[in-house]
Amino acid sequence: MKLASLKGGRDGHLVVVSKDLQKYLPAAEVAPTLQAALDDWSKVRPALEALAARVEAGEGAAFDQSNCASPLPRAYQWADGSAYVNHVELVRKARGAEMPATFWTDPLMYQGGSDSFIGPRDSIPMADEAWGIDFEAEIVVVTDDVPMGVSAEAALDHIQLIMLVNDVSLRNLIPGELAKGFGFFQSKPSSAFSPVAVTPDELGDAWHAGKLHLPLLSALNDEPFGEPDAGIDMTFHFGQLVAHAAKSRPLGTGCIIGSGTISNKLDDGPGKPIADGGVGYSCIAEIRTIETINSGKPSTSFMQFGDRIRIEMNDASGASIFGSIDQVVEKYEGP
Repeated sequence: MKLASLKGGRDGHLVVVSKDLQKYLPAAEVAPTLQAALDDWSKVRPALEALAARVEAGEGAAFDQSNCASPLPRAYQWADGSAYVNHVELVRKARGAEMPATFWTDPLMYQGGSDSFIGPRDSIPMADEAWGIDFEAEIVVVTDDVPMGVSAEAALDHIQLIMLVNDVSLRNLIPGELAKGFGFFQSKPSSAFSPVAVTPDELGDAWHAGKLHLPLLSALNDEPFGEPDAGIDMTFHFGQLVAHAAKSRPLGTGCIIGSGTISNKLDDGPGKPIADGGVGYSCIAEIRTIETINSGKPSTSFMQFGDRIRIEMNDASGASIFGSIDQVVEKYEGP
């Protein structure tokens, strides 16, 4: 089943979308918003599935991804992990920071701002290019109510939806914030999620063992930038990430947990650009790190005003699963 939120009000209007992303039916008769549906998921899901059967049978209006807000336009919780430790290691090298051995056994996670997600086709408003504007292509899951202290295996049963995200980072603000010893805030602006959220069963065999085993595609200014397989080199699966977040507190329904930037090694070493026979990268910081390792300094710039990033994932037949995040960096002139 595929769900989306059309723009309107603070929390959008819930719709059920066809598998091919061509049609939709409003879900107001079942639940007005996705959060409302998740709040009563066990009761509401069968009714949503009935709508999904109708839209697959040909009912509904034309679905336009540009009319979508993020499936959850705001959420009670957004916590992002760093499950691809290869990425963590490379980015820390760029900051001149050593990576503790515990990073391979204990997940990293930060609590992001969840009150102002932007739509998948909305511009990325930025006041200053000097902040080091970067995209981060990731996968996220949405949970129902998760009890405190849940096991990693049991946590998998609490995953109800899967989405993509562009977790925008301001790389030149990060070092100063981390130096304070109190984590990210200004360096992590509003994120954007894929037009559509899907239930795990929609992914078939590609979803197993808490991982999504498909390439995540990124294109920067219409040039292929990354196609790493999300199921490879993922040190911590989503059950482990959810359990980590719930170690000392329960998670409320609608909680979003992220994978961190997708990153694949190549022959047990840093990856290569697609043009050089690799699978590329899911953020600019990673290629800049590798350029620094190889040449002493980075040659790829961070995003500038007018730059465009597209993030998408296709199934085995080449059809888009979640729709596409397609955004342009725009100069923010102030309120």
